[in-house]
Amino acid sequence: MVSGSILIIVTMVLHPSGGSLRHIIESITSIQTTHALAIFSLPIILFGFYGLSTALSRRDNIAWLAFMVVSLGLIAAMFAAIFNGLALPYFLSQYTETLEQNGATLSAIANFSFAINKSLDYLFIGASCLSIFIYSTSMLRASIFPKWIPYLGFLILLFSVLGALIGFVFTNLIGFRVFTFSLATWLLASGFNLIKHQTHE
Repeated sequence: MVSGSILIIVTMVLHPSGGSLRHIIESITSIQTTHALAIFSLPIILFGFYGLSTALSRRDNIAWLAFMVVSLGLIAAMFAAIFNGLALPYFLSQYTETLEQNGATLSAIANFSFAINKSLDYLFIGASCLSIFIYSTSMLRASIFPKWIPYLGFLILLFSVLGALIGFVFTNLIGFRVFTFSLATWLLASGFNLIKHQTHE
């Protein structure tokens, strides 16, 4: 969880801002590199969640429900990174010389890709929030982690719900960074305390 969190933070710091189709083509190396790094971090994070679920399940089996929910969210994140970070830039790069002539068609294809990406982002955010809620509840019931960690999880969930109610956009770069950094903070806290817990077993 700690390693995956660090990779997430690095990915979001290096993540280039969006722009025109020409900008996407010109930034293809950085876009594909950051999204490849994001995809690489996902199984590492999932393995960390497996360890967390295993530790909690000794006293509370509901942790496995959280694991299944977060697995769904990470799969959605993987497909979002593939569509928007790998496939779309590669597809557009084939039209570097004819971008203006095919502008309308390529824009429609790009908008469709962005729509898929937005839907997958919402699935990832929703699954992450639900899994954090279940994990935090399980932490309180299992009483093997400091209580401030589950309370931090509830705070992130409250922030996400309030953000959605006031119309904060979590799917643009700034909004996604805010949510991802919040998630990474909870993951780091959980990961370090999981290591501490296993050390004292």
